Amino acid sequence: QVQLVESGGGLVQAGGSLRLSCAASGTIVSIDAMGWYRQAPGKQRELVATVGSGGITKYADSVKCRFTISRDNAKNTVYLQMDSLKPEDTAVYYCSADWVRTIFTGSYPSLWGQGTQVTVSS
Repeated sequence: QVQLVESGGGLVQAGGSLRLSCAASGTIVSIDAMGWYRQAPGKQRELVATVGSGGITKYADSVKCRFTISRDNAKNTVYLQMDSLKPEDTAVYYCSADWVRTIFTGSYPSLWGQGTQVTVSS
C-alpha cells in the first residue's frame, strides 16, 4: 500500500522559513504531479503549489516568490521551501500525489498525506 508521509511543520515567527517534505512509500514506479495544499481554520482547502513529473511548477499567487516547490523522483519525495512566512500562511499543509503507479498494488489516481501544521506568529 502506498502512503504519503509529511514532515517539517512547526511554529515559526513571521519572516522566518520552514521546509516541508513529503515522501511516498511503497513499490512505486512513477508519480505524475505532486503538490501541496493548505487549509486554514474555517476556510476551504486551497492549492499552494504543484510540480509535474518533468519539473514544471505552478504556484498560488499568494505564495509566488516566497515558496519553492521541488521534487526528487528517485526518492519519490516532494519538498516545499517556505521563506518570508506571514501569519496568513498559518494552516494545515497537505501533500498530494496524482497517478501513483506501483509494481504490485496497481495505480492510485490521487493520494493525500495526513497533513502537517504550520503556524506563523506575528
